[in-house]
Formats: sequence, C-alpha cells, structure tokens
Amino acid sequence: MEHWKKRDKKLNDPTQFRNTIKNSMALDIKIGDREAHVQLIKKEGSKATIQIDKKIYEVDIMMVENGVYSIIHEGKSYNIEMIHGSSPKNYFVNTYYSSHELNIIDAQSRYQQNRNKDGLNNGDKIISTPMPGKVVRIPVKEGDQVEKGTTLIVISAMKMESEYKSPADGVVKRVYVAEGETINGHQPLIEIQ
Repeated sequence: MEHWKKRDKKLNDPTQFRNTIKNSMALDIKIGDREAHVQLIKKEGSKATIQIDKKIYEVDIMMVENGVYSIIHEGKSYNIEMIHGSSPKNYFVNTYYSSHELNIIDAQSRYQQNRNKDGLNNGDKIISTPMPGKVVRIPVKEGDQVEKGTTLIVISAMKMESEYKSPADGVVKRVYVAEGETINGHQPLIEIQ
C-alpha cells in the first residue's frame, strides 16, 4: 500500500504533492527486488482509491508534517516518512518498523537496469543515508560475511529509527562511522564488497 507514493518528486512540498496526485495516472515502482504497477484511480480530499498491480486499496492520506504522512487503510494507521534519495527518481520510505529504498521505473531507468544486469556497473557498494542523523547501532564489523537484506546500520533521523540493509551478499569491507556518532546526509557509512 505504501508503494504508490514514490511518484512524487517534491514530497516535502504540499502543493507539489497535491498537484502530482491530481495529475497522476500510472507508474511502475521498484522496492527491493519487487516491481509494482501503481495507479491512482480516484482522489477526493484526503481519500484515495489506488490500484497496486491488480489489488485495489481505499486509503485516507494526510501530510502530518513536512515529508511525513499518515495513511489509514482498513482502520489501521500507518506513519510514513518520505526522503529524497540520490536521484530525482529515488526515495527512501521509513516506517516505525522498516526502511525501504524506492525507485520510479521509466524508460531511462529500465535501460540503466538492463545495462547493470550485463555487469557494466558492478563493484563495491557504499551504504549512506539521505539525511543527517545519529548512528544508533552497527550490528556488523569489518570482515563480516553478510547476506542481502542483513541489517548493517541503524540511524535515527527525524524522530524515527531506520535500518539500512545490505543490497547484496558480500563482505563488510569498511565501517566509516561509530555508534553514537552524528552523521551528515550522503556520508559514507558502510562499504560492502
């Protein structure tokens, strides 16, 4: 259900957010290994009807503070923080329980994905966060073998803790920070090889 919000380029600007929702049609997004086709079917005030793949969701969504949204679906409330990532089509979505990297999939990004599958962009992976914060916990150390999805570091930012997970199987090559350290946005935190 949270996946549909990746569409918005200026999530921290309420006017842009509303205009994007009004004008939205359909898009594809990628969350981890999953791609989903998302379409806004109807929007009236804070209520929206959204289709994700073939499933329909009736939701009530409201921005409660800059970049933070409250979504009510089937009587359950979800709080979601949206943070711009490293490119205009990349976002991080934080909930109380997890953090997800999201990408809008269009013709250009599909082309780049196909190039990457052919090995044109392989190598080390640097884990960073788009926002400044504080390192809460680092459950790995240099030399540790990690599997894709293993929590590498926990960061506190904007009153929420976010887990950053390994994007692939590998070895922790370097840990650039320490627990309790204050960090800047886009600062290298952990390197996976």
